[in-house]
Amino acid sequence: MEPRTTPQNITDSPNSNTLFSVWKFREGADYKPAFETVCGLIGNLNRSMAIRVVNSGASCVMGIGHDAWLKLGLPTPLPKELTTFKPIAGRKHVAVSTPGDLHFHLRASSTAVCFDMAKALSNALSPVAECLEEIHGFRYWDGRSVIGFVDGTENPVGDERSQFGLVGDEDPAYRGGSYLFVQKYLHNLTAWEALPVEAQEKIIGRYKQSDVEMPDDVKPSNAHSALANLTDDDGNDLKIVRDNMPFGHPQKGEFGTYFIAYANTFSTTRKMLERMFLGVPEGNYDRLLDFSTAHTGTLFFVPTMEMLDGFSEG
Repeated sequence: MEPRTTPQNITDSPNSNTLFSVWKFREGADYKPAFETVCGLIGNLNRSMAIRVVNSGASCVMGIGHDAWLKLGLPTPLPKELTTFKPIAGRKHVAVSTPGDLHFHLRASSTAVCFDMAKALSNALSPVAECLEEIHGFRYWDGRSVIGFVDGTENPVGDERSQFGLVGDEDPAYRGGSYLFVQKYLHNLTAWEALPVEAQEKIIGRYKQSDVEMPDDVKPSNAHSALANLTDDDGNDLKIVRDNMPFGHPQKGEFGTYFIAYANTFSTTRKMLERMFLGVPEGNYDRLLDFSTAHTGTLFFVPTMEMLDGFSEG
């Protein structure tokens, strides 16, 4: 059998407008027909928007959670590292685990495009599922998060996006898929902005204005960039494809970052989270967590387009 190798739009570059949503099937609902409809919609929405709104960078990506994979009777054995995310509890901060059956990542240069794609998906799912999260992300100035630092500087580029973002020979049955992990962070912006810029820079490990990384002899060992960047035993970089986006409701005092990571193996993402929340050495946790709290944490798997086509046929 030929491997299923056409990925969803996982490696697309971040866009100006993004809509993230997490859905959970209702107990007792006949949700499989709705799921089959949605699987067919993914390719349709991507093709339609590419024609209707040229150069919009529109894309729709769907991930499926572990429990949903089993409930829907999808292929077994499952992707090798698709499990229910287990919380990571450090001495002070916790990477929480929250439910989710389906995750949608909608991108476009136009808010209207994201809105229409979300509406089509909601029309299919609302009768049988509940939307647990709906986050409207936006590009903030020159790719900065709402705490004022550029986000995603270490993101892989070019061919590296596929190398680090897509499953390969390590799991041939799911080649071209991806492990998707998401967290909704809320920032204590009042406390953050009360810090001098120099203190903020030591927490991030980069200079705020220039985005230049601090030298190792200056950067604290608990700086975000020191703990979030990984290498293997041979010193080679281990990366994930991030598409983080800021969001917020200023009049409600809500300021956040939606962390979203695609990877060819979830163990890379989990190792990064362990370094951040447990610390290296243990207890020397990511100082940014004192100002940014993870309120969600869910793992999904993003199947190839060929697999979605098969699912849509029932």
